[in-house]
Amino acid sequence: MSSETSAEEKYVIMSKQRGFTLVELLVVIAIIALLMSILMPALGRVKKQTREVICMSNLKQWSLCFSMYTDDHDGSFNRGWPSEYPDGALMEWHNSLAPCYGDNLDLACCPMATKPFSEGGRMPLAAWGVYSGVWFRKIEHGSYGINGYAHNPPPGMEAHSRPADYFWRTPNVKGAEHIPIFLDAQRFDGWPLSDDTPPEAVDDYFRGTSTNQMRRYTVNRHNGAVN
Repeated sequence: MSSETSAEEKYVIMSKQRGFTLVELLVVIAIIALLMSILMPALGRVKKQTREVICMSNLKQWSLCFSMYTDDHDGSFNRGWPSEYPDGALMEWHNSLAPCYGDNLDLACCPMATKPFSEGGRMPLAAWGVYSGVWFRKIEHGSYGINGYAHNPPPGMEAHSRPADYFWRTPNVKGAEHIPIFLDAQRFDGWPLSDDTPPEAVDDYFRGTSTNQMRRYTVNRHNGAVN
């Protein structure tokens, strides 16, 4: 008898070495499924954290825009509301700051809120808008809003039914580091009062925001936080 393995036997041996049994395949699939179940929540958290970082980066860019504007205007904020000003539309922040942000309109939205109300967006992940017309010359929708008191209306003039002395006019005030200027919002501006209350339920966000304007900013877009 020949001591050499025949070609047919070699083929059988190699076939056995290359093959997987059904049980082995099922075990591999089960392991992959287990790993995916462990990794997917982690990936979801990373994705959400990335959006939060982009949101904060956007707000940092806006803070630079406000800073550049005040540097160019004797240390004062833009004049803002009301429309009685000559060409009042230009006084709104999204028009006043246009030379700073240029064509980078992505800055207008937090990555968590890019779909506006008028296109089916729902709170807390909805953006405001879409608005058009003379008041909205470049930015027509967004998810950030200015603190309405960070404006510089003419001395003695009421703005949005708020006394003139309510307004800070300049960032150079005592305790300025504790005053939010620009933040997550469901409207592009707001003038909250100290006795405004948060919404009682999630679906109450936009309800009552004409009289209770703090609700324009109590938006749960970041796991219980507002940027």
